[in-house]
Amino acid sequence: MNGLIGTKVGMTSIYSADGKYTACTVIEASPNVVTQVKSEDSDGYNALQLSFGEGKAKNFNKAITTHFQNAKTTPKKKSLEFRDCTLDKGLGDEVRLEDLFAEGDTVHVSGRSKGKGFQGVIKRHGFGGVQNATHGQHNRLRAPGSIGASSYPSKVVKGLRMGGQNGTDKIKMRNLKIIKIMSEKNLILVKGAIPGHKGSIVIIEKK
Repeated sequence: MNGLIGTKVGMTSIYSADGKYTACTVIEASPNVVTQVKSEDSDGYNALQLSFGEGKAKNFNKAITTHFQNAKTTPKKKSLEFRDCTLDKGLGDEVRLEDLFAEGDTVHVSGRSKGKGFQGVIKRHGFGGVQNATHGQHNRLRAPGSIGASSYPSKVVKGLRMGGQNGTDKIKMRNLKIIKIMSEKNLILVKGAIPGHKGSIVIIEKK
């Protein structure tokens, strides 16, 4: 799979010549650096490791720093392997937007959704609450209601929808159309929304 690592900038809108409105997400994908090349002979599979984003040297141990030095680049924030990548690139080469994508292409974009913290059943699972009160409660309009069974099985079954940590899930948005590419600014505009907050890391994969 061919792809790049980038960051989510935010959302904007594009108007076509006939006045049609399209909501787009702006992704900044500055040139990724090839920091490792894996082959079938030495590693058992073919892959390119791409690295993105400038990191601080003090945050990396000697092994990782040497790994980047071998690729003749500075330490990077994010590294990721792309298996069976068809790009003809070597160690230390840069991979740019125009090397992979063109306007009109279809891509998959992966990211991690915004963290919501500990949430109750109404926000986390869409329980009715208030006007559509859930079963087994009285005068507690946002409570989950009864959670147990009768004397059998005498326990709360696993997987029951209850309050808990919400968000920070890995999500992949599939089949998003590339609306525009601004190579001089390393920006790519894809149709629709993608997961994550502004500045979060996203993975763009070519379909």
